[in-house]
Amino acid sequence: MADLVVLDFDGTDTADIVLGKLRELRKEHLIDMLDAVVVIRPEEGDIQIKQSVNLTAIGASSGLSTGALLGTLAGLLVLNPMAGFAIGGMAGAAMGALSGRLSDYGINDQFIKDLGETIKPGTSALFVLVAKATTDKVVAEMKSRISARTHKENQRRKNALETSTMPAKLADCRSNDVASSELFIVEGDSALGTAKLARSSDFQALLPIRGKILNVQKASVSDILANAECAALIQVVGGGAGRSFDLDAARYGKVVLMTDADVDGAHIRTLLLTLFFRYMRPMVEAGRVYAAVPPLHRIEAVTRGVKEREVIYTYSEQELHATLARLEREGRSYREPIQRYKGLGEMDADQLAETTMDPRHRMLRRVNIAEVEAAERVFDLLMGSAVAPRKDFIVSHADELDRERIDA
Repeated sequence: MADLVVLDFDGTDTADIVLGKLRELRKEHLIDMLDAVVVIRPEEGDIQIKQSVNLTAIGASSGLSTGALLGTLAGLLVLNPMAGFAIGGMAGAAMGALSGRLSDYGINDQFIKDLGETIKPGTSALFVLVAKATTDKVVAEMKSRISARTHKENQRRKNALETSTMPAKLADCRSNDVASSELFIVEGDSALGTAKLARSSDFQALLPIRGKILNVQKASVSDILANAECAALIQVVGGGAGRSFDLDAARYGKVVLMTDADVDGAHIRTLLLTLFFRYMRPMVEAGRVYAAVPPLHRIEAVTRGVKEREVIYTYSEQELHATLARLEREGRSYREPIQRYKGLGEMDADQLAETTMDPRHRMLRRVNIAEVEAAERVFDLLMGSAVAPRKDFIVSHADELDRERIDA
């Protein structure tokens, strides 16, 4: 005699991990496992049924292995649990024998219906046939291992995201008014030093990041939690991460991505947006994520007979040439050389405040998601782990790229 043990899990990879632990126990002769099947039901895409190596055969007269038994059962549960596929009504000699085997384990139509409804998208399940004498060992072992794993995962999440102590590098604001507060994510310590002098500490907080953060589109949750930059960002924003993100718990009314106005800055901004899109999407959907638009050039225009010079900022090469042409038509000159900013760190505090941080003068670009499905496809294409489609996209669209439109 044998018993069927069915375990369902929240994650799509947990059942595979648990099966690996069971195999270890079998090698140690602690359990007598006859066979096992893993069922994975992702959020999107086809259901996967993974057959374990057939460990033994049962019912020589039926000619059916435990693999056939569990594989068909798993198929009934996840592929057609409600279709009236009555066990008692199975046709043919082989299926009739299988029906008998299922009935031997107390499996009937209602069991299939009830259990099938518990395997939801984003979950996995493990079907195990064990010798009757060892069923209690399997259940006890799985309870202890799942409990230990859950505790470890919860502790890791708590350490990464829920500690009451904010990162030391956060320069927080004094205001507790969420609606008026702003968090600036700045690129590097050099920009941080200038931004501290340029900000209004009453309502503007600063969080520096070191270079390019982890690409979360192709990283596991454990990798993200282990990454200091990502964990710090999630912790500082304050609403949690993923499905459990609570917009009402967010600590700031605006999050502003303040990176250099160059290709590297655009890349860093894209990586940050990927993190927000994947794990803090309600912030984006609520229109609370912005990209700062720092200038590229600073022109000091001179008017004859006027002592004070007019300062003009431009944000692209095209705008620069248009401005210089306009000054020439007006009979005005300008101081040379024209200052070109290679990064935010090259601005002094007054210039950074005037152009990028002071709400009275700055330019911000709000990030929004007009079409979620289209955004999903773009993020998956450009930031995902599949290289070939991204390469094809870049090659086919390379001649359409206008560097002036990177921040347009």
